[in-house]
Amino acid sequence: MLPPSTSPPPFTSLPNLSSLRLPSSSSSRIVSPPPAATTTRVKITSSEIDSLPEHRIILGCGAAVVDFLATVASYPKPDDKIRSTSLKVQGGGNAGNALTCAARLGLNPRLISKVADDIQGRGVLEELESDGVDTSFFVVSKEGNSPFTYIIVDNETKTRTCIHTPGYPPMIPDELSRSSLLSALNGARLVYIDGRLHETALVIAQETARKNVPILIDAEKKREGLDDLLSFASYAVCSSKFPLAWTEAPSIPSALVSMLLRLPKIKFVIVTLGEDGCVMLERSTEEAPASEEKDADSLWESLKQRKDDNIAIPTCYASVIYILLNSTIFPYY
Repeated sequence: MLPPSTSPPPFTSLPNLSSLRLPSSSSSRIVSPPPAATTTRVKITSSEIDSLPEHRIILGCGAAVVDFLATVASYPKPDDKIRSTSLKVQGGGNAGNALTCAARLGLNPRLISKVADDIQGRGVLEELESDGVDTSFFVVSKEGNSPFTYIIVDNETKTRTCIHTPGYPPMIPDELSRSSLLSALNGARLVYIDGRLHETALVIAQETARKNVPILIDAEKKREGLDDLLSFASYAVCSSKFPLAWTEAPSIPSALVSMLLRLPKIKFVIVTLGEDGCVMLERSTEEAPASEEKDADSLWESLKQRKDDNIAIPTCYASVIYILLNSTIFPYY
């Protein structure tokens, strides 16, 4: 990093970075869970599965919890007593959700996590297994409690508030033997880590890197140990708040450029934007000596102007390869 007394150049140039991609979607926020009787689980057909690669194992590490979702007409004021309009109990947690999606898409996910031998823990395992997630690498504690989250879904503001209770006792690296870790990694094409269980996740990331298996980090917010995990990441998927909080950059485009500067192993970063879709910044591997230079924020604005809000399906708007410039960050060495 440049010393404080050194004046930065007008722009910091980051060679060979490619497209900022802004998918457009008109779908609304999912704020109210449907009644249990109308809930459907969508899975791809056998013919679609046949078209997938033969080796499609994904290993995940992170949170698998029970969610108690209570929908209310409006968020309660202090000392209020209100009634819910609906209540649903289901599995949750970033890793649990991500690997369930992977299973429903026809992949073969394995999950490393920890629950207790209680009704919530058994429910988590049963629900994951019913969707095709391999839970044989879970640690099940005979005592303590499984993690769970109360979620208040506010129909008025279309928001949700999460109140999380961690599992106890927490998972420690010694609970995952080396033989179990190697078995879990056997044949894996991708490792997904959500930033929870960070000490165990770091052991997994180190072994994954030795095997040259790509790692995807789900960066929801700043957490203990997340910086160490990001240093191993091949890909990162972030919440809308994380890049700004982590880089202290003034805008999402400049934050994405900063992340690629600070994390040289990263191939692309995706930021989710709720009903506005998402944006991806990808590092180009192509030699493009004649690429035009462009300011990251200007490129972002030009892509947003191409959005057509009348399109009701997800649509990708991609730029050509640019050498992105940013006046708000320093180079990292």
